[in-house]
Amino acid sequence: MTSLSFKNRIALNYIVGTGLLVLIVFSAIYFIVKLTVYNHIDENLRIEIDDHLKEIKMENKKIILMDAEEWEEREHNSVDVNPVFVQFLDLNKKIIEKSPNLKNEKLVFHENKEHFQLFDTKLLGNKIRQIQVPLHLRSKKIGYLIIAMSLSDSSKVLENLLDTLLITFPIILLILFFLARFYAGRSIKPINDIIYTSKIITKDNLKSRIPLPKTRDELFTLSKTINNLLNRIEDAIKREKQFTSDASHELRTPLTVIKGTLEVLIRKTRDSKEYEDKINYCISEVDHLNSLVDQLLLMARFENQKQNIKKENVYLNAVILDVLTLNAEKIKLKELYVMLDAPEEFSIYSDNYLIVTILRNIISNAVKYSNNKTKIKISLSRDKNKINCVVSDEGIGIAKRDLESILNPFFRSDSLNHSEIKGTGLGLFIVKRMTDLLEIKFKIESELGKGTKVLLVFDEFDNSLK
Repeated sequence: MTSLSFKNRIALNYIVGTGLLVLIVFSAIYFIVKLTVYNHIDENLRIEIDDHLKEIKMENKKIILMDAEEWEEREHNSVDVNPVFVQFLDLNKKIIEKSPNLKNEKLVFHENKEHFQLFDTKLLGNKIRQIQVPLHLRSKKIGYLIIAMSLSDSSKVLENLLDTLLITFPIILLILFFLARFYAGRSIKPINDIIYTSKIITKDNLKSRIPLPKTRDELFTLSKTINNLLNRIEDAIKREKQFTSDASHELRTPLTVIKGTLEVLIRKTRDSKEYEDKINYCISEVDHLNSLVDQLLLMARFENQKQNIKKENVYLNAVILDVLTLNAEKIKLKELYVMLDAPEEFSIYSDNYLIVTILRNIISNAVKYSNNKTKIKISLSRDKNKINCVVSDEGIGIAKRDLESILNPFFRSDSLNHSEIKGTGLGLFIVKRMTDLLEIKFKIESELGKGTKVLLVFDEFDNSLK
């Protein structure tokens, strides 16, 4: 069965089920007709028994059953499809009287059959239906009465019906098979479309989509789901190509700068001060390159990889203080006033490394883009079972049109007007990916020239779950 096509397997399975149903229906028809025929014959036999029992009488102390004239009258004045045979026996099972249509034959008394029991037997090789009952006159048993009716015509009807059903059954199955195969072929057409579309889709051809069936059934849902999957794959590949292109460009830029600077240095002899300045400049570019590589590796490591998350107790107050310590030199250089508003200890259950990375990127951005002698405020507060962390600065801000784009990799808002501020454009992109991975709410509000506010909402750690 595995070698059959899907269409033929559907048709065959349908035929097996339908065939069993048709077989049951045909069997029911045959047995109902047979039961009806036998019930009709049995009813006639019982009527005959009642009629003949009434004809027994006694005259001059002699038992009279039926005279010859009455036998002849019944024989010639009635037309029966199934002739009735009647036979009277004495107590010794010897024939007293019998109907003329028996001629030289006789009905056999079956000792093993109960009185008034209806059963099938044979007369001259033909099937008959027979009943035998005792004869009583004035409560005295005087003999036996046997009545039988021919089943020849009824048997022919039943045989013809059975032959008709047996011939019709395979013909119906064959017709149903081809009909089922035809409609199965039409029903699975969307599957053929899926197969065809899957064959023509390659990494360079992701535009093809499966035609949606007109009926909104399971195949419609399957086709739509596959089309949505193809859309996501196409978007992912586009993002990957764009990211690869942007990453190559960003890596090439500092390398080009370093190479150009070194080439200028070797063209002619320079004083030590100039060598020192150029070398320090190259070191700065190498640091920038290292930062870029670290961030690219970080993104590759945690790109939708929830299995890399290692949760533990994370104390936000301590993490923020550590990040501020790392940025202490820059804070001092820009004479920034940093205020931490945390009325108590706040802890969450999350990945410590990722939380540190998220806060370091956000706080570093606040320091980097703050104007000199301005204020940075970091506040922690509790709202029911949530912990809110807000980092706000009074820096250069972000244009409203760029608020959505800043979460894209390598995008830097108004970078041409602030070329003195170094950056990779990956910080907020990494923050967005990591907050999504940890299911942390992340929101940015900013106004150009007035500053930026970043909101993080964490699930509070429940100590009772330890």
